[in-house]
Amino acid sequence: QVQLVESGGGLVQAGGSLRLSCAASGRTFSSAVMGWFRQAPGKEREFLASITWNDGTTYYSQPGKGRFTISGDSAKNTVYLQMNNLRPEDTAVYYCAAKAGARTTWSSASWGQGTPVTVSS
Repeated sequence: QVQLVESGGGLVQAGGSLRLSCAASGRTFSSAVMGWFRQAPGKEREFLASITWNDGTTYYSQPGKGRFTISGDSAKNTVYLQMNNLRPEDTAVYYCAAKAGARTTWSSASWGQGTPVTVSS
C-alpha cells in the first residue's frame, strides 16, 4: 500500500497561482501512475491530470488543460500540480492518487487526504 500526503493548498485570489505537492511513501512501483483530482462542494470528483513515473507521460482532462501542469520528482517520490491563473470555480478539495499502472483503474488507487484550495474573486 502506498501512502500519499498532499500539501500546498490554501486561499488565493483569482488570477493567482498555487503549487500542490503529493509525497508518496510505502510500496511504490516504477510503472505507477500518479494523478490529481478535485472535488468541489456538491459536485463529483473529477480527474485533472496524471503522470507515469517510468516515462513521464502526462495526460490532462479538459478542466486541467492549459492552466495546470503536472510534474514529478522521482528522487523525492513527489508529484506536483502547478496551477496558474486560478479562478473561483477552481475552489475545491484537491486529491492525489496513485495506481499501479496504466492498465489499472482509479477505483483501485490509493488516495491522499486532500488539500483544500479556495480562490476568492
